[in-house]
Amino acid sequence: MTVFDPSAVSFDEEGLVPAIVQDDRTGTVLMLGYMNEESLRHTLRDSLVTFWSRSRRELWQKGSTSGNLLRLVDISIDCDDDALLVRATPSGPTCHTGAPSCFDTSGDSVGFDRLERLWKVIADRAATRPEGSYTAQLVAGGVNAAGRKLTEEATEVLLAAKDHAAGSDQGELAEEAADLLYHLLVLLAEREESPRGVLDALDRRS
Repeated sequence: MTVFDPSAVSFDEEGLVPAIVQDDRTGTVLMLGYMNEESLRHTLRDSLVTFWSRSRRELWQKGSTSGNLLRLVDISIDCDDDALLVRATPSGPTCHTGAPSCFDTSGDSVGFDRLERLWKVIADRAATRPEGSYTAQLVAGGVNAAGRKLTEEATEVLLAAKDHAAGSDQGELAEEAADLLYHLLVLLAEREESPRGVLDALDRRS
């Protein structure tokens, strides 16, 4: 993070400055909040984005109750010194509606943030290998164990898709696809490859 001097900020007559939060990974604008000098210093000190709640008249650390924290990456100030751009990594949906962004009004979000949470669990299981964990067992079995399950699930997805097209149980395809995604993430964890590299590869193709 670049060095940021809170004294450079021109707070308004109420002692506040608007802070636009942007997802550091995707560039998506997540939300707009307001900071005072105290919340700004808390943000810089704890690396967790903290606002001043104008309605409750108190400090508000985003995600303190929901767990959907915003982890600070960097802060920059605009040319007039009266607005902040906060780059952060969200640990879940930012909006209280469950949408990734407060500006997501299209209603067509597919909820990929839930895959982010799943990956964190899988990565933790792969690193700590807790007893009785199916994920840990697959990782311990090496690439062949994870790869074998991935191949099996891919076949199950194909069969479910054919049945789905014929009008059978509509939930089966989703269930099999969930198994496929899970085992793909386990395989990536076993190979110590982050999904970020996969997404970067997709970006290069767009």
